[in-house]
Parts: sequence; C-alpha cells; structure tokens
Amino acid sequence: MAADHVVDFPTLWVVPEWIEEHCPIPDGFRVGERLELYPWQAWCTVNHYRVKPSARFGQLAPAFHNRRSQVVMPQKTGKGPWSAALLLAEAVGPVVFAGWAVGGERYRCADHGCDCGWWYSYRAGEPMGRPWPTPLIQLTASSEDQVANVFRPLQSMVRRGPLAGQLRVGEEFIRVGEDGRIDAVTSSAMSRLGNPVTTVLQDETGQWTVANKLVRVADTQRRGLAGMGGRAVETTNGWDPSETSVAQLTSQSKSADVFRYHPQAPASLSYGDKRQRRKIHQIVYAGSSHVDLDAIEAEAAELLERDPSQAERFFGNRCVSGTSGWLSGERWAARAVARRVRPFTRITLGFDGSDVDDWTGIRAQTMDGHQFTPLYGPDDAPTVWNPADFGGQVPRGEVHAAMQQLFKRYDVVRGYFDPPYWETDIDQWADLYGEERVIRWHTRRIVQMHAACERLKTDVLKADSGGFSHDGCPTTQAHIESARALARPGDRYVLRKPSQSQKIDLAPCSVLANEAWADCVAAGLAEAPVSLYYGA
Repeated sequence: MAADHVVDFPTLWVVPEWIEEHCPIPDGFRVGERLELYPWQAWCTVNHYRVKPSARFGQLAPAFHNRRSQVVMPQKTGKGPWSAALLLAEAVGPVVFAGWAVGGERYRCADHGCDCGWWYSYRAGEPMGRPWPTPLIQLTASSEDQVANVFRPLQSMVRRGPLAGQLRVGEEFIRVGEDGRIDAVTSSAMSRLGNPVTTVLQDETGQWTVANKLVRVADTQRRGLAGMGGRAVETTNGWDPSETSVAQLTSQSKSADVFRYHPQAPASLSYGDKRQRRKIHQIVYAGSSHVDLDAIEAEAAELLERDPSQAERFFGNRCVSGTSGWLSGERWAARAVARRVRPFTRITLGFDGSDVDDWTGIRAQTMDGHQFTPLYGPDDAPTVWNPADFGGQVPRGEVHAAMQQLFKRYDVVRGYFDPPYWETDIDQWADLYGEERVIRWHTRRIVQMHAACERLKTDVLKADSGGFSHDGCPTTQAHIESARALARPGDRYVLRKPSQSQKIDLAPCSVLANEAWADCVAAGLAEAPVSLYYGA
C-alpha cells in the first residue's frame, strides 16, 4: 500500500507499510508471498491509527482519534488475516505515537530488534510511531475454534516472515521479547481476565452475550485497557438484534471515539431473491479480490434452506433476527409504503404504555389497512416515548396532549388500549372521547393476544401486493424484529422481549391497531355513516 495520503487526517502511515513488509500471506496458493492490504483493510487500519492533531509525545490511547474500532464484515473477506497482522504490529511494530516529524526522520527496524533491513522515511508534519516497550496482548473469542481463526494465520505469519527472530510461537501464546505476550483467551480461560493489557482483539463479538458471560468479559478487558492506555478492536459478522450482543451495543453506542466499519447493501434489496442477493454480495464483498462470488452464492443458497437469517447475517452482512423471532423483519420491511394520511381520515389506534422501564407508543391504522406512527405537536414528533429521554419517566402530559390532538385531527373509530400503568388515564380518555372509541384491551389475555398476533402476522405475510402496508417507522421495525413468541399452553403464544435492554413496545401497538381495524371491518364500521338529512 503506497502511503499516498488520500485521507484528510493525520495517521500512522508507517503501520500499514510495516504490516505489508513484515506479515506474509499466511495460507493458500500464495502462502509466504508479500501481503498487500485490501482497500477495506487499509481503510480500517489508517482509521484505527488516526492521530489527533492535538496529540503530544508521551500520550498513549489519548493520542488517537478512536479509542477502539469495530469492523463488521461477511464470511471469508479476510478479517482473520487482517486481525493477525494488526496484532503483530501491536506486538513489535510502530503503533505508539512518538511525536510529529519535522521531515526526514526514519523508522528503522534495526533500531528495534528486527534484522530485516526495512526503514520508513517520515514526511514533515507526519505523526511518528514506536513499539510498545512491553506489549501485553489478548486475542479473545467465544471458543477455541473461533480464536484459531486468527491465531493460526498469526502463527503462520511469524514463522514465514522476518518476525521469527523476535517472537517465539507457542500453542496458546506467543512470547514477545522477554516480558511481552500475545495470549489466546476463550470463555474457558477467564482466569486471565483482569490482567493489564495494551491491546485486545475481540473476535466475533456478535456472539458475545450476557448469556455466555462475554459482555462482562468485554467490559473487564476495556477497563484493563483504560489503565494501560491501550485500545481494542472488534471484528464480527452481522449479529442477531434480539440477542443484545457486544457488537450490537458497540454499534448503538453514542460514543464519538469509536471507529465503525460496516458495509451494507440497500435494505430494499431482498436476500431471498437470487438476483438481488448477487447484488448484495457484490457490495459487501467489494475489495476482497480473493472471494469467488459463485462459491459464496452456493454456500448462502444452501444455508438459506434451513436458516435464512443466519445466511443473511454471515454472507449478506446484515443484522437480522434469528428464526425464533415472531415476525420476519424483512417481510415487515417489504410492506413499507410512503404515504400521507390526510386529516379527518377514519383510523383505529393501538396504545401500549409503560412508566419508567419500557417505551410508550401509539400506532394508527387507516380503514384500507395502512398503519403508521402518528405525529403530534408543533415539531411533528412521533408518538413514541422512551423514558430514558425524559429523565427516566414517560411524560404523561405529552402523551395526553398527543392523544387530544389525534382525536381532533382524525376520525378515530376505535382504539384498543392496554391498561397496565395507565388505568386512570384511559378512564379519562374514555370520558373525553367516548367509551365506544376508547376500549380497554389487555395484552396479557393469552387466547385473545395470540389470535391478534397471528392476525397481524397473516396480514403482513399475505402473498398479494395489496392489503396491509405501513409507514416504515424505524422504531417499529426494530421492535418487530426484537419481538419473540413466548409459548403458552394450547399451542398459543404472547410476545416477549429477549432482554431488558431490547424493546418491543411498538410491536404490541401495531397488533392492537390492526386488531381494532379488523374488528371495525367485521362490524361494518369501515365506511363513514351516510347522512340522509338534506336540510330545508
């Protein structure tokens, strides 16, 4: 990779150059040949080593723009070899900020125990690098097989390249000098956690969950890094949004000092359609020239037969819920239609309320089957309230104001309201707007809730192009994907959330709005009554 400064920020250009000189191709027909970073690998490398313009000599992690990085790529794109090369750079390469070059300074391998003869000349104003004095590195994964995906190419790169004189390769760790180490850590070797570390690679964090205790592992490692001025890198395939994995938590974090790389195809492309799937693969595998898309298609097509969501995550680089989900997020998204609902349109409502933990929301549905999240107030805010955005408690005054506006703006024929936490409020609405329009509807009733969930699911999955549609509300999309069917006696189910942090509240709202609509249609209330009064 030529250091041709195609980005507009300072970075340790010496690192990708060092990697290509010291990390040979670890396997395949070109094993042992010089490695050339793919464009995506180079881009992730220069972003991970991006230096703050205000960086000062002696700073460790605070010298860098990104405290840690996350790379989300599909199967077989080269995450493992890239991760191995990055770890070797962290072990003996120039990855620590060493001040700003005046121009003409050189990084010489000979000055740092490597006899390969390579050197790098810095340009004026370029950040310089030096190795860690005592690198303490952990390569972490959920299992031994998973950790081997990086550890095997790492071992091969050392044995086949110029680093064999500096590193001693073992079966479970690599010795760096006298006191440094690269340790392979799995969920069965947690006794190593808590040790001081300078670098951590967390592999396949889409599988790191509370259930397998790897969320705690990630937190523990990052605390260790903070004490040493070190940084972390995550690599993963697309994750299941219902599992609240470390990868998902990183992706959703509001931290500005996390570099995220996650190439994705447009959501409008269906992974179930072969031609569209080909377009998806062309986008997410772009730059990985060794990949044969015909081979990827064959693997993906076979996996699609038994686990469509897994195929889409592994090869389509998408984050989709597993087959245990209640309703396919892809099928729900396919029903999205851009449409304006005019004032005084006849609608039904679905309301599900909480107080301090879960969200409160309102969904509406027109009499021709179009569902949407209404807007309210002068700023046209959606009728969705996350208590975390309001000091930890749902703003009941705003909900009342929104309800008043909805009944004024639209012709609300009927609304189904789940009573818990909102019994008094619903009584007030019934008094204001009429008991025939504000109806208490308990979602805890197994028989009725199962039937209502199945009705909405059937309406969404119908093969015809007409019928049910919705507005594409992203919050509802996420809640639909997260909703799980909790089995109950009699081959029935109710909806549940997979974890406390994973919300589904707009899913019951959609179920209730659709159920109110179906009951109105059955009762002959879909059409406005015709007045026979003609006046004098």
